Amino acid sequence: MERIQRAAGAVVGSAVGDALGGPFEFGPQEAFSARFPVPGAGGEMCGGGGWDPGEATDDTQMAVLVAESLLERGGLDLPDIFARFQRWAASEPKDIGLQTEDVLTNGMPWDLAAAIHFQVNQRAAGNGSLMRASTSAVHFASAGQEATMDAARRIAALTHGDRAAWEGTAIFHELIRLTLEDTDPLTALPDVLDLVHPDHRTRYATVLAPDWHPDQATEFNGAVWPCLGSAVWALRTTASFEDAIRAAIDLGGDTDTVAAVTGGLAGAYYGLDAIPARWTQTLHVPLPGFNGRVLGLADLLHFARRLEEGSR
Repeated sequence: MERIQRAAGAVVGSAVGDALGGPFEFGPQEAFSARFPVPGAGGEMCGGGGWDPGEATDDTQMAVLVAESLLERGGLDLPDIFARFQRWAASEPKDIGLQTEDVLTNGMPWDLAAAIHFQVNQRAAGNGSLMRASTSAVHFASAGQEATMDAARRIAALTHGDRAAWEGTAIFHELIRLTLEDTDPLTALPDVLDLVHPDHRTRYATVLAPDWHPDQATEFNGAVWPCLGSAVWALRTTASFEDAIRAAIDLGGDTDTVAAVTGGLAGAYYGLDAIPARWTQTLHVPLPGFNGRVLGLADLLHFARRLEEGSR
């Protein structure tokens, strides 16, 4: 498979999972399959819960902001990414994580806001940095293992002061890099875990183990490690992009983000052509705070190509 097919699959797949999962957020398990019992029958991009059919949530909106910064600034410009996040947060988007909102609106500078939030609250291990990582993962993949994991940690730290969030995002970046290199990410997981900070390695080794099931999670899947573990489980236990997304949403809870992370991994794994066209036809990404712009599939594909080429 051509590398660009995997890169585009990661970017588009994450957005598709996000838009499919959004209407089912905080709902019960199996809600997706209860509403759409026959795989492939259509109608799944249904909207609801305040979302229009095909509308991507804050997960993809923030991923697009990261992508545009990387491309327009010619690389990683952390103050610029933070400023874009702030502009977006100030525009009252339909959905924004409580922790992310506080960091972006507490008036602190870009290099202190998340750290101060963590010092005060002692809680900052949400999945909000993981959910937006598809575009940066594609961009930094060609730069190699150390560079992509370092970039993941630094971008995550803009909004999340807990290193657990940094490490989960770094794992995702590395799994995407390996997949773009035609390496099986599931087989490579033990080696990837060796690269995780020792303070968090055991926690991630638990949720990424072959015999782990999301029912064993000790925290809500809005936390970064069960979210990533659930996404890897969905990839590992299914045999297609569509089935992986279905499995992810059927877990319930933070369905948009679990499906977005699953979509990024499965999109890279199976490639763009494996994503059903009926799921991309209505896909769109509003960008609150940016002059009413709404991006579609063609824009995401354009991003994917430029991001994949950007670090080479």
